[in-house]
Amino acid sequence: MTDRAVHGTPGSARWPALRGALFALLAATLFGVSTPLLQRAGEGVGALTTAALLYAGAAAVGVLSRRPAHREARMVRADLPRLLAMAVFGAAIGPVALAWGLQRTSGTSASLMLTLEALFTAVLAWRLYHETMDRRVRTAMALLLAGAIVLVLDQQRGGGMQLWGLLAVAVATAAWGVDNTLSRALAGYRPKKKPRKSLTCGASEGSGGASGIRTPDLRIMIPSL
Repeated sequence: MTDRAVHGTPGSARWPALRGALFALLAATLFGVSTPLLQRAGEGVGALTTAALLYAGAAAVGVLSRRPAHREARMVRADLPRLLAMAVFGAAIGPVALAWGLQRTSGTSASLMLTLEALFTAVLAWRLYHETMDRRVRTAMALLLAGAIVLVLDQQRGGGMQLWGLLAVAVATAAWGVDNTLSRALAGYRPKKKPRKSLTCGASEGSGGASGIRTPDLRIMIPSL
């Protein structure tokens, strides 16, 4: 057996990482595009209802793309506490804080503040899982933190409510950072299975608060789902 058969081609090891990076870039782009749409669609609608509608869309996609049970990894009882924590942070605190913050600050500032999710995720992974944080990563994290500080200082000039909105977006990024860290232990499961568990909780959390609130503009809300 040749060395190429054992180790693969020189570039083969890079393809999974490149593919993952491209998917991450696509996800970040779509999420960035949805932020101003969410801000517009959430005008006059409660933060809880807006967050529930967003996660209802994600849960619907997860259900429609479901595969037979024998093709999905089976979760065990020990996974339940982690899944519940993911639902609380990722499907409850995160989207509600984002929707509330977008109603009180500019979409541009909120989009920039959302980059803090990478900072919280990297720091938590470093502290809890002892992942390597080299000089380039530390430099990137420092720049993200500096940008967030500049945004906060700038929002102080615009009034207290805008500042609170920006801080709410920061809370959302911290919640999603915790969610990302918790989900690492479940990385062996198919990615569509995890969202169905937590997103269904997120979609149902706001159903009780939807009555008596103006229906959002579906022409804007549907693309943001």
